[in-house]
Amino acid sequence: MFLRGRCSVPRLKQIVQRWIPVLDWLPKYSIRENAIGDLVSGCSVAIMHLPQGMAYALLASLRPVYGLYTSLFPVLVYLIFGTSRHISIGTFAVISIMVGSVTERLGPDSDFPLDQSNNTGGVDIDARDAYRVTIACSLTLLVGIFQILLGVVRFGFVVNYLSEPLVRGYTTASACHVFVSQLKYIFGVSPSRYNGPLSLIYTVVDICSLLPQTKIPELVVSLVALVVLIAVKEVNGCYAKKLPLPIPIELIVVATIVTHFAELTTLYHIDVVGEIPSGLQAPRAPDLSLFSQVIGDAFAVAIVVDSNQELVALGLSNSIGACFQCYSVTSSLSRSLVQESTGGKTQVAGLISSIFVLIIVLKIGALFEDLPKAVLSTIVFVNLKGMFKQFTDVPQLWRSNKIDLLVWLITFLSTILLNLDLGLAVSIIFSILTVIFRTQLPRYSVLGQVPGTDLYLETETYKQAKEIPGIKIFRSSATVYYTNAEMYLDALEEKSGIEIEKLLMKKKTEQAKLKRQQEKEKKRANKDAKKQVRNKIIFTVKTCSCEDGVSADEEQKTHSIILDLSTTSFVDTVTVKTLKNVSMWLFS
Repeated sequence: MFLRGRCSVPRLKQIVQRWIPVLDWLPKYSIRENAIGDLVSGCSVAIMHLPQGMAYALLASLRPVYGLYTSLFPVLVYLIFGTSRHISIGTFAVISIMVGSVTERLGPDSDFPLDQSNNTGGVDIDARDAYRVTIACSLTLLVGIFQILLGVVRFGFVVNYLSEPLVRGYTTASACHVFVSQLKYIFGVSPSRYNGPLSLIYTVVDICSLLPQTKIPELVVSLVALVVLIAVKEVNGCYAKKLPLPIPIELIVVATIVTHFAELTTLYHIDVVGEIPSGLQAPRAPDLSLFSQVIGDAFAVAIVVDSNQELVALGLSNSIGACFQCYSVTSSLSRSLVQESTGGKTQVAGLISSIFVLIIVLKIGALFEDLPKAVLSTIVFVNLKGMFKQFTDVPQLWRSNKIDLLVWLITFLSTILLNLDLGLAVSIIFSILTVIFRTQLPRYSVLGQVPGTDLYLETETYKQAKEIPGIKIFRSSATVYYTNAEMYLDALEEKSGIEIEKLLMKKKTEQAKLKRQQEKEKKRANKDAKKQVRNKIIFTVKTCSCEDGVSADEEQKTHSIILDLSTTSFVDTVTVKTLKNVSMWLFS
């Protein structure tokens, strides 16, 4: 019966629905209640997918069309395996810049000379871009494999070690990397590419040195687009409750500039999006030989999500998307907010947005070939606003928690100075060290009762808290385990005023006397007598005399010690031994 219950059809159905959630919610889908909301929400999100997809592809150092692919295929996969009704999967600034750092490192311009025979110094852009797509797809496949494995073994809790100050400090620093990477399009300059530590600093210095070569038409177009985007975004924010859906200003700006200012590209040689081929690329397997070169970056990208099932869903989205020349995806906060606020009810909204993007790729993608890259950069800038607002965390953390502030600052500075991958590694290590130091340097205190209440607070901090006569309540702010057990005993001795070492010596002396007495009595006893002398040493705090180093006042004042172990989350063998010794020393 037990085996039959475990292998029953309902049990199998439950397991399948857990791993493929679409089989659970789609049969229950109500067209009357959800269709209109999902349709409006899907169209609204698709309008954001178009400019953001192309813009964020530039961050990944890929052609904009690959951003459209990334806004299509992974969304469809997430529809099947995802669990959230409101999350919008697709391109994301931080993930894009992480992918871009890998594609530029493994596919630099110097590896693709245009003409090796006469050393003209040009770059074979087509060959370079094709190889970067190969790198991005291989990285994405490995990211997906990591995410699937972590999700299957229920390892989603690993992201719990990425504290909120760490994540916010990292995303703020990533926003700085994104901002700097797009300045070249705004000013129309071509700085050298740098990788590794201090690459951000070198890039800023290089761009500043090239400012005299700024292309005025690109700068003007960028500033106009930036002003319009910021103004309408503010209107959307102020009148969010009154507007049925946000004004799609990004798409309006893109369409307006393409329609009315397309001639600028030929007159002033403005850098544009370029060819957007109609139709979809045939699926192909990513290059597995690149795994060894991108494994570290892949793991860093893979852990920027949470929840076990979401890891599986995103892992499958990335793995399958990699075969369709997509790069790594994750959830977008801005698009998710729009999807929820415009009435999205289920994951069908993602299906609607995918159909919209598919139509663009198949039919009207060529209309955006004359779009200046500078306009896409302004779209990136505007969408970084939320990340730059995280600088306000610094004064808040200064007032609330200095350790969390230190984690935020170290994460930010290491990511700025050491680049994204090394910065993330350093910040995680430092965050773990702060946890270790907190347990190594806990706060020890004696608790007292607040008169008329059941509250017991630290007597050193709260003046109203008074000790109960004759009772010491001792508390540690951290878990007691093998690394701080000795400090716990020292603090207990200091706070309670009882010299445990002397009590221990007293006990050993009494035990020695007892042993000698037993030996003497054994010699005098009759050989036939088997009666054992059972003497119990009565040794409490009260029996300590002044000669043993404890004052008479202390004897009369303290008769009980309470150890408050409410902060102890686990107990190891050293803790058990320590508590046992305390009990034996004080009350044996």
